[in-house]
Formats: sequence, C-alpha cells, structure tokens
Amino acid sequence: MKTMTKGTGAATLPLNQIVSGDCVKVMNSLPENSVDLVFADPPYNLQLKGDLHRPDNSKVDAVDDAWDQFSSFAAYDKFTREWLAAARRILKPNGAIWVIGSYHNVFRMGAELQNQGFWILNDVVWRKSNPMPNFRGKRLTNAHETLIWASKEEASKYTFNYEALKALNEGVQMRSDWVLPICTGHERLKDDNGDKAHPTQKPESLLHRVMVATTNPGDVVLDPFFGTGTTGAVAKMLGREFIGIEREAAYRKVAEKRIANVRKFDREALTVTTSKRAEPRVPFGQLVERGMLRPGETLTSPRGKIAKVRADGTLVASDTKGSIHQVGAALEGAPSCNGWTYWHFKRDGKNVPIDLLRQQIRAEMADRPN
Repeated sequence: MKTMTKGTGAATLPLNQIVSGDCVKVMNSLPENSVDLVFADPPYNLQLKGDLHRPDNSKVDAVDDAWDQFSSFAAYDKFTREWLAAARRILKPNGAIWVIGSYHNVFRMGAELQNQGFWILNDVVWRKSNPMPNFRGKRLTNAHETLIWASKEEASKYTFNYEALKALNEGVQMRSDWVLPICTGHERLKDDNGDKAHPTQKPESLLHRVMVATTNPGDVVLDPFFGTGTTGAVAKMLGREFIGIEREAAYRKVAEKRIANVRKFDREALTVTTSKRAEPRVPFGQLVERGMLRPGETLTSPRGKIAKVRADGTLVASDTKGSIHQVGAALEGAPSCNGWTYWHFKRDGKNVPIDLLRQQIRAEMADRPN
C-alpha cells in the first residue's frame, strides 16, 4: 500500500497506513489537533452466554472473539474512557466523531462522550434492511444499531454537507433513521478458509453516507478499530486521507489487500452539492469594479421595478438608495429581499438575473489553484 506522511510541526501523520498496536497508545503518539474526523466501531461487549443455533441446529457465527470480551462493565467503561480521551486529543478544534454500537454499549459511550466535553449533534438509527432473525424467539429481532455524531466542542464549526445529503435522498431532507443493508454477498470479505474475515464488518454504504455528510476531500479520517478496513476503503474512494489502527494481524492483512484494490474517484466525481451559504461571498460592488455592470446601468425586477447602479455598488430607485437587498425590500414593502435573484439586467434583448454574474466569479475562484 502506498504510504504518505503529513507534517504537523515536529510530528507526522501516518496517512493512508494501517498502524499496528493498541489504539490508545497509537493515538497518544499522534500530534494534537491533527485529525478532522474519527469514526469508531469499538468492541460491543456483547456478553454472550453459550453458543447460538438456528432452528436447523446449525451454529451461528456470532461475535465471540477475545477482543470483544471484558471482565465487567467497569472494565469496559475504563476502556471507553481511555480511547475516547485519546481520540478527543487528536481531533482538530472543529473536528467531530462518529461512534457506532448496539444496545450493549452505545448508552455507555454516549454518557462518556458527554462526560469528556464532546457535544452530541445527532443520534442516528441504522435500520438494517436484512437483519439476522432472533432464533430463540425470546426477544424482538435486533434490527438496528445506533450511531452518535458529536463535535469536539459545543462551539466547534463542524463540517455538515446538508445539501449533499439532501441530494443523496432525492431532494428530501435526510432523516436520522437510515435504512441500509448489512454486508452480504460480494461485499462480505472472507478469509483463506472461506469464513467471514470479520464478524462485524460494516457496509460501505454506511461509511459513504457518513463521509459525504461530515468530511470534505483531503480531510483526515482516523479509525481506531480498523478491522478489515471499510473506513479506509471508502475514504480512498472519496479522496479522503485515512489512518487505521488495528492490533489483529489477520484483519490488517485483509484490509491491506482490500484497500490496495480500491480506485479513487476522479476530482469531478468527488465534488458534492454545497449550500449557498458555503459558497464564496461575492460583493455586488465587485461586479461594478470589474465592468460586468456599469454605473448608471438600469436593473429591473420581475414586476417592473427599476433601479440604477451606482459606482460604489449601491442602487438608487426614486427616493430609495442602498444595497441590492435593501432597495429591493423597500420597493416591495417587504422585510427582506434576495437582491441577487430579484434584480435583472438586459443582455442581447433578454432579462438575465444578476446572480448569473456572481456565479461566473465563483466559477473563476473555484478554478484557481489553492
């Protein structure tokens, strides 16, 4: 796998690498305030008692690995406290964290997130469209897991690509219940014996939604419980940098092979829909300075209101003067007005919204090298 490092003062980040070792020790070795997002799928502490069998008496391949076993709730809480503290230290001031769990552990993680100063933004219910049935018939079918999304601080200016999520959801605001399938078929990774490579492998669709929603291309995403590398695979596809931490050699082997075969999407494909507020601010006066509109030029509204452009980027209409928004609101007797869509100029005999000129400037800004 290609490896890179990113300088952060005297230290470097092991970008696009899977680091072997205890996640707390590894995170504590990384520089403070260096990671944009942490996605954590920690051991669930399932507390399984004995084997589980299907009605045909075949054994269920349940999570009974040593890494998911803790001697007590107190031991699990200590583990949670330590890894969350390490994760919080390396998050940038405007960074965020996602944790995922079941009813066995998610409430304990939620309490500890708040104890450490994280600010919970949402809890998301991942509704599994194809859950494993409850074979014993003594409880409800466990058909969901819970994710918690939290910023490092209450005042953090975390990333949230609202419009991109809305586009993913056919133009409808994304809800906090996500219906996605568990890993099956070709997505379910197998080991050399043909068995599941990891018992709790997460689907790429889940990580795709998380990263599109709360990161941008080039952001650093760290997964302290990397497993077979779903976080790394999706990060690579979406043009994000990743850091994986995994102590189990067998999982690292599978993850390295998997990620090596992943192709990064091209630059155009990585671009997502952004909100208007996220776009660069362009003052109306800049259009006048650049000669895209001339002082004295007439602007009209859809209802025939008229104003003239002044040299300082303001408008004048009869006895009203001010910004494009102020004059539009005054003429309409409205509390506010979006002057960019309200005012039009004439080109080639057609009325064109002045917002077209603003978009031209924004396109120029986007094409400039960083």
